Amino acid sequence: MSAPRDPAPRRPGRRITALAVTATSALAAIGLSPAVAAPTTPAAVQAVGASLPFTIVEAEHSATNGSKIGPSYTQGTLAAEASNRQAVTLNGGQYVEFTAPATTNAITVAYAVPDGRSGTLSVYIDGQKLSQQLAVTSKYSYLDTSWIAGSRTHKLYDHARLQLGRTVNAGAKIKLQVDGENTAGPYTIDDVEFENVAGPAGQPAGSISITSRGADPNGANDSTGAIQQAIDAARGSGGVVWIPPGRYKVGGTINPDGVTIRGAGRWHSTLLSHHLIDRPNGGGNVRLHDFAVIGEVTERNDYSPDNFVNGSLGPNSVVSGLWLQHLKVGLWLTGNNDNLVVENNRFYDLTADGLNLNGTAYNAQVRNNYLRNTGDDALAAWSLHAANRSSVFANNTIVQPNLANGIAIYGGTDMTVRDNLIQDTNPLGGGIAISNQSFGSPFFPLAGTINVSGNTLVRTGSMNPNWGQNHPHGAIRVDAYDSPINAQVRLTNNRLVASPWSAYQFVDGGGAGRAVQNVIVDGGSIEGAGTFAFQAETTGSATVSNVRATGVGRAGVYNCAYPSGTFAVNRGAGNSGWDSTWSGCTWVEPGTGGGTDPGQPTGNLAAGKPVTATSQVQNYTPANTVDGNANSYWESANNAWPQSLTVDLGSTQNVKRLVLKLPPSAAWATRTQTIAVHGSTTGSAYTQLAGAAGRTFDPGTGNTATITLPSAVGARYVRLTFTGNTGWPAGQLSEYEIYTS
Repeated sequence: MSAPRDPAPRRPGRRITALAVTATSALAAIGLSPAVAAPTTPAAVQAVGASLPFTIVEAEHSATNGSKIGPSYTQGTLAAEASNRQAVTLNGGQYVEFTAPATTNAITVAYAVPDGRSGTLSVYIDGQKLSQQLAVTSKYSYLDTSWIAGSRTHKLYDHARLQLGRTVNAGAKIKLQVDGENTAGPYTIDDVEFENVAGPAGQPAGSISITSRGADPNGANDSTGAIQQAIDAARGSGGVVWIPPGRYKVGGTINPDGVTIRGAGRWHSTLLSHHLIDRPNGGGNVRLHDFAVIGEVTERNDYSPDNFVNGSLGPNSVVSGLWLQHLKVGLWLTGNNDNLVVENNRFYDLTADGLNLNGTAYNAQVRNNYLRNTGDDALAAWSLHAANRSSVFANNTIVQPNLANGIAIYGGTDMTVRDNLIQDTNPLGGGIAISNQSFGSPFFPLAGTINVSGNTLVRTGSMNPNWGQNHPHGAIRVDAYDSPINAQVRLTNNRLVASPWSAYQFVDGGGAGRAVQNVIVDGGSIEGAGTFAFQAETTGSATVSNVRATGVGRAGVYNCAYPSGTFAVNRGAGNSGWDSTWSGCTWVEPGTGGGTDPGQPTGNLAAGKPVTATSQVQNYTPANTVDGNANSYWESANNAWPQSLTVDLGSTQNVKRLVLKLPPSAAWATRTQTIAVHGSTTGSAYTQLAGAAGRTFDPGTGNTATITLPSAVGARYVRLTFTGNTGWPAGQLSEYEIYTS
């Protein structure tokens, strides 16, 4: 991801940023606002999550005459497996209409249809029906893994992509509608990714095209042999193999050692394969760029190598710009994968892991990838047979792993998990697991220093039916499952938002009371937790400093070592909001409720809620103000006062305090904006809550202005009215936060 381009003296120019997931109350609506620019130099990324070339718009935030479902955390339901735990269901004649957030010529739709059904869904642009329709199927959904105790039928959603055949501007209306010919319903729409796809790239000079060796771009004939012939020829003549636009059936495996394989782009060059590369020890120096690999995997068979890569690429290899879909695992990596780089890829609809470093990897860099709807850990490092060492998972965005964890480190030495964005985990896992669960032998436990820093986790943590019939996982779990934690575990500056159960968990999942020790938690925030800030259930200790908590549902600490012993939560300086300790060791449901839905922790009431404005410029949309990312912002039309920004809290809430933010960068010089606050319970008649006054934003003090009302006021709609800005002739805001206290 690059830095902002064309910075103005008082206001940064166009922003290129990560996919932004909102900091939200536990079940609040969520807006995802990635930039549309292509990522560059992921190693230098400092923001959270991946920089992605599309913008997500949630169905539940869009115009519809369908039925909104959710929120829910009930395992195996459409609402629970949707991003933001909400979606829209459409029956005959119903629609959901999205407003294009940016220039768009292609969409990717997250949808579900009932088991056993396939068909189409109609697409309209500004009221005009397209001749092409969106193909939908349940073929790759409704996964059953009965051998995994506690799992139910899951992976209910799938993704379909469609090039629109035209380019539309921001503001265009794109509607998905159930017409008479659309008979696969009911259709449940989770969200849509809006993308402006570049045309196909041209053939690199000196490369060898697979079609020159007989590959069939229409997918009628198998192209495995032709691709291997091109690879073998390229090893002696420049080393680049070219995949022209087309769809190529690849029924066998290939040996890509020592060559670059490059496609015309992941929307243009597609290999139809579920098992492309399979060998225990690769020769290395493999470079795979800019094509799609789409399989036909409809079940999870752990004895079948239905993976894009099964085994080893070999040292010094690169996987970049790929689209991987309908496989068991994207990359299951054994053997020598030292210095591997996996970056800028998109993983969809896998029946197991996205990527698993299955031992021996040294200095692997897994960065700037987007992983969605995986059937096991999205990213994992499992130190079986040999330790993974000094490898990094950085700046990845993970959405809806529907079984297990967002990121899991099972053993290994000096591993790093930093600046990732993880959202909406489902059963048997949490956001990040740091664990000595071995799953087999020989296993190499955690050693050296394990760094987990700068990650944002939204609605992560879940029930694990295997532990005492029902037992919750925290958002971040440190687990001495099969052996004590002796590594230095550093959990620093992580942001845990709307954790449905606890935020941090220290446990021996094997139930023997093995010690979790040498843990330091320093910095970061807990912004809503259904039960506890810290859930300690084994022996050992952790030192916690500078952790700020708000909206904790039950108590700051649950401390009940099992089966016996003690765990010491050593409180350092700078902590707030989690002083209390739960009395007793009887497990407790979140908040004040019962049942399986964790309810809604308190916190920022505006996070992720629908927000509108009187105007916007370029891609500086109102949704940026509720996305939890202080670097994204809204800007109104210039030189046109007044301007307003209105958030819908969903129901009448007691509003006491508003926190307004601008990006913290020093490029945003001090400015004063004249802002008034009005509230309404109906959305029509508004009452003044705070008069127009100068609100000063100073980057030296966080670029934040706080408005505290004399007393709490009931309002559903809270409007900010801007009538001046000393720093730029427009209303500007990066975060709009509302609190009850």
